[in-house]
Amino acid sequence: MNAGGSNRWLGTRSVSGDDYDATYERRAAAGENVHGEADFVRRFSPASVLDAGCGTGRVGRELARRGIDAAGVDIDPGMLATARRKAPDVDWHLGDMATIDLGRAFHAIVMAGNVMIFVTPGTEEAVLANLARHLHPGGVLIAGFQLLLRRLALAEYDASAARAGLTLAERWSTWDCAPWVPGGNYAVSVHRRPPAE
Repeated sequence: MNAGGSNRWLGTRSVSGDDYDATYERRAAAGENVHGEADFVRRFSPASVLDAGCGTGRVGRELARRGIDAAGVDIDPGMLATARRKAPDVDWHLGDMATIDLGRAFHAIVMAGNVMIFVTPGTEEAVLANLARHLHPGGVLIAGFQLLLRRLALAEYDASAARAGLTLAERWSTWDCAPWVPGGNYAVSVHRRPPAE
């Protein structure tokens, strides 16, 4: 997630990385597909993916398991410790998404788990601009987040993405591609960086 004294995630987190992952393990044991985000990302056939706001690395770990060059970044050292323990071969980075420089670009960046509504208020545009700089030309930035909490309006998100040089390519209501319905409570948005000239 994002650094800062008023970071929403660090201010509200009350579970350990292991407890967080255990929730998904129970859901998987009950037969639920807990890898919808990874399935969605695979539609774009990326060679490399950054799991931004990765937490325990659930999405990045699954993408790496599927043979994709995956990396992750998060501000929460406890969550990141779980990611590192469960997938030591993945490049995990502790840092602020608004300012971190990973020294490389990715074909796709995914922000699952409501990442954008947990960043430090007022840094949303800086986060999008910095992530856009980490995309290869033609690469996609994929983000899913709740709209009912009113922490970030979709129009505001789209405007910030546009200022970062990204164009809206797709929007869905769920990670399994249910059609977007304006006024819905969740959106999965795909913004694309223009291809190289």
